[in-house]
Amino acid sequence: MKGLVVQVLTGRWLMVFASFLLMVTAGASYMFGIYSNDIKFVLGYDQTTLNLISFSKDLGANIGILSGLINEVTPPWVVLSVGAVLNFFGHFMIWLAVAEKIKKPQVWQMCLYLGIGANSHTFTNTGALVTCVKNFPESRGVVLGLVKGYTGLSAAVITQLYRAFYGEETKSFLLFVSWLPTALSFAFIRTIRVIKTNNRSGKDVKVFFKFLYISLVLAGFLLVIIIVEKKFTFSQSQYAGSAAAVLFLLFLPLIVVVAEEYKVWKTNSSLAYQTSSSPAKIVTKIQNPPIQNKVEEEDGVSCWKTAFNPPEIGEDFTILQALFSGEMITLLSATVCGLGGTMTMMDNLGQIGTSLGYSLNRISTFVSLASIWNYCGQITIGIGSEMFITKYKLPRPLFLTLILLLSCVGHLLVAFNVPNGLYVASVVIGFCFGAFWPLIFTLISELFGLKYYSTLYNFGGVASPIGLYLLNVRVAGHFYDKEAKRQMAALGLKRKPGQALNCIGGDCFKLSFIIITGVTFFGALVSVVLVCRTRKFYKGDIYKRFRRTMTTTTESVEKELCESNGCGPIPALEKNGSEKEFKRKEVDHV
Repeated sequence: MKGLVVQVLTGRWLMVFASFLLMVTAGASYMFGIYSNDIKFVLGYDQTTLNLISFSKDLGANIGILSGLINEVTPPWVVLSVGAVLNFFGHFMIWLAVAEKIKKPQVWQMCLYLGIGANSHTFTNTGALVTCVKNFPESRGVVLGLVKGYTGLSAAVITQLYRAFYGEETKSFLLFVSWLPTALSFAFIRTIRVIKTNNRSGKDVKVFFKFLYISLVLAGFLLVIIIVEKKFTFSQSQYAGSAAAVLFLLFLPLIVVVAEEYKVWKTNSSLAYQTSSSPAKIVTKIQNPPIQNKVEEEDGVSCWKTAFNPPEIGEDFTILQALFSGEMITLLSATVCGLGGTMTMMDNLGQIGTSLGYSLNRISTFVSLASIWNYCGQITIGIGSEMFITKYKLPRPLFLTLILLLSCVGHLLVAFNVPNGLYVASVVIGFCFGAFWPLIFTLISELFGLKYYSTLYNFGGVASPIGLYLLNVRVAGHFYDKEAKRQMAALGLKRKPGQALNCIGGDCFKLSFIIITGVTFFGALVSVVLVCRTRKFYKGDIYKRFRRTMTTTTESVEKELCESNGCGPIPALEKNGSEKEFKRKEVDHV
């Protein structure tokens, strides 16, 4: 039993479960619509100022280059520790301001606090998500979709947990998101790590599908409870009951973790029992030899001289080779157009709902709906694109084009204020927003390799704040305030110092979202270029290089270990042989 406990605590699957918990609480930057009205009214901001603060949040949430560089030279626990501290400081300071516990901060201070709080999520993502990809490199599409999918559920999950603690009051929401993710990060700080092993097979994907089914049940429950809460008024004890159900579903994957680690433990115990003491040590070594990554030898040439001479797509690019490549430029350009528009919609859900006459309870419903469909987008595209690539050899950038076109539909629903269209728009934009992330991160890992993935992964998010600033601050905020001032002038009113500037009606965001639709459509056209450039690459076996390196390394290490202990040449793994057959020959030989 002691051996089984050790196996569970040190195995890869508990690391995956811990990543789920960290990611499901690391989505405060997606929940700005819940507390944005509190910031606006307590501090007396106009929409342009609020959108500037929102931009600082998204800038912090997507500038993760520092976390990537730190992760290149330190273990994941360092990155997670820094993220936990930043999360608590940033969100706690904003809570003090909104709760009026401190003197009213300057706008730049609010931008700084929110940027720091949001930047903590890049450290969590880098520490957890990148580690998962490195531990399961041949299932990266599924891994990215599932792990990022839990981030998509964060708004709905945290809302349920928050109401169990604080009820309907929203000002304490920032206090809640300051301590909860911080506590979880420190709780699992040593669990999330790179675990080197050669015990990989297609069965890993089957385990991830078990996690997927549980997460689908969680998403379904959240969707049902949101609908029920919309129709009935819940007491705090009822909120506590729904939160208990959410916690049960969040921890249900532990059953899968224990079951899978039990299989590994039982297999290792069986092999040890079947062999004598000396060969048993050999088998143990054979089961877990260190993975030797294929690294190109340094030839002393400056990285700047090779920046414009990249290798073939799919090989390990240097950071500069990737940044200056046509594929990266095209990908980031499409990201600027696509994520800029969807993030503008997500960040302005509170103000869009208010201007169109929806109640605060319904606005909270929009945020939760967007969160659930954010999850659906990440899961569907992360796993669905992997299936289509494997079966039909479709280029993954094609799915980016389709998502950009679909998001145009959501933007038009807002622009023309279709009756009850905000419900549909929340679903469409939430789905598209979620789908962007696994696509971008998987494309970077496939096109430019895993050698510098910790850094390049974070460059993928840099483009979104650029689009967000242009579309959210310079377009949406500007035209909202312009329409609000026009309405006040028509009523003969004059804005008082410190008074929030509000706009009512469908014209508040109409022109802004027409422009956003045009920009997003342009991004779809740009992404077609990336489809053409990568079509040949996706026609081949995109994971062939990794499997070849893996097999060669495993066989050479096993041969050296076995022959050095006097057991003769070990049976080689035949080209078309299965891993199961290889292990059988290995045990029979010993």
